[in-house]
This record gives sequence, C-alpha cells and structure tokens, in this order.
Amino acid sequence: MDASAQRSVWASGRDYEPYVGRWSRHVGREFVDWLAIPPGARWLDLGCGTGALAETILRLANPAQVDGIDPSEGYLALAREQVRDPRARFNVGDARRLPVESATYDAVVSALVLNFIPDLPTGVAEMARALRQGGTVAGYVWDYAGKMELMRYFWDAAVALKPEDLERDEGRRFPICQPGPLRHLFERAGLKNLQVRSIDVPTHFRDFDDYWTPFLGGQFPAPDYAMSLDEAARAALRERIRAHLPIAADGSIPLIARAWAVCGTR
Repeated sequence: MDASAQRSVWASGRDYEPYVGRWSRHVGREFVDWLAIPPGARWLDLGCGTGALAETILRLANPAQVDGIDPSEGYLALAREQVRDPRARFNVGDARRLPVESATYDAVVSALVLNFIPDLPTGVAEMARALRQGGTVAGYVWDYAGKMELMRYFWDAAVALKPEDLERDEGRRFPICQPGPLRHLFERAGLKNLQVRSIDVPTHFRDFDDYWTPFLGGQFPAPDYAMSLDEAARAALRERIRAHLPIAADGSIPLIARAWAVCGTR
C-alpha cells in the first residue's frame, strides 16, 4: 500500500460518524433491502469498519451470523462496543487473504471499501471464494466524481485553488467508483446475474459548521488534504466552498450523497 493509501486508513472510528458514517447508514439500509437475502443466512462484511453495515444486516435481514473483517483494530474495537448482538463477530483480516474457509457464506458484502483495497481483483476473487454456490457478492462505493456532493464541493474548490493537486481528487483517484468499472470488476471475478444501481440519500447539514468541521479530522483523503494545508490555504478553501454551497435562507445545506451499488451471484 502506498503512503497516500496508508493515510486513508483510519486508526480510530470515532470521527467516522460525523464525516460520512451518518450518511452511509442510510445507504446501507437501502442496500440490504435491495439484496433481499433470505432470513437465516450467513453474511461476511468485508471492511466492516465501525460495524454500521453489520448492525443494519442484523436489524433488517434476520441473519444466522454476521462476520466482520477489517484491517484496523481501532475500527474493530468500536464495532465490538457498538454491536453487541451474539450473532456478530469482528476480526482483523486482509481483503487479499481472507481468514475464512471457502464456500462458507450466503452473502459477502462490502460498504465503501472496494476502492481502498490494494490489488482489488484479488480482493473480489477472495470475496467470491468465501461464497457458497448460488450466494451473493455485493458492495457499494461513493460516486466521488458525481453526486457524492459533500465531497464534490470540497474537491472542486480545492482543485480550483490548486490545480496542481488534481490527482488527489477522489473523483480521479478512484475510477473504479463508476457503474462500468464496477460491472467489469465483478465480471472478471466470474460472477453472474450482475446488477448495478445508484442509491441516493439526502445529506442535510444544519449549517456550514456541520458541513465543514468533519473535514478537520485529518483522516481519509479529503480531511487529510484539508489538514495538510497551511492555515491560510485552509481558510481560502473553506471560504471558496462556502461561496459555492447551496446554503438555504435558514443556514442549512441540502445535498445528495449518491453511492453506486453492485451485486452478482456465484
């Protein structure tokens, strides 16, 4: 993993919720409903993070078991604290070498993680390996280049101020996060009955501080970029974003967060 990717892995999940965790939970509910996995299934949640998707699966899908795998012990500690259901287990693991037996799970899923996996084809092949015959592999990622608006406003402003930083824009950095590349990725893994769809959720910020403060956490690409700037450059970025956001008369900011979801069967 290169240095930029390493900085993108959060050591702690505490700051995840105000940044994108609160919006990911809404996407996760629609994602689980869309998959319609029958009750009593065994699920593997790859890159489970703080356990948000696992918690949604437990609440909506009536599974027999949900196993969460993540490389970050900091995230897993929070997942174990927040998700106390005895059907859930959370363990450290690498997406490229999953610590699970082959043909074990009815559903193998991943939320907002595929674009961070080094050697992604190997990661998806491992997801398929863990799946029983007839099971479902699925995941979703943010539409960084389009309608993940809270990030799009950020990067449009950042690149306008510093065009030399274009390659740090997540819309360019993660080309996999588009319908065509996602479909091709699953096709290459030998998965069948492929479907790709968008999931849009409203992201309503109370005011500008509610939007801006999570970018000061210094983890993941956009916050990492914001905190790499000196104080004057960060202030210029803040004010350019403020000038372009659709701020309502009451100070609130109504945006959309779009995720692209993909699923296939073995």
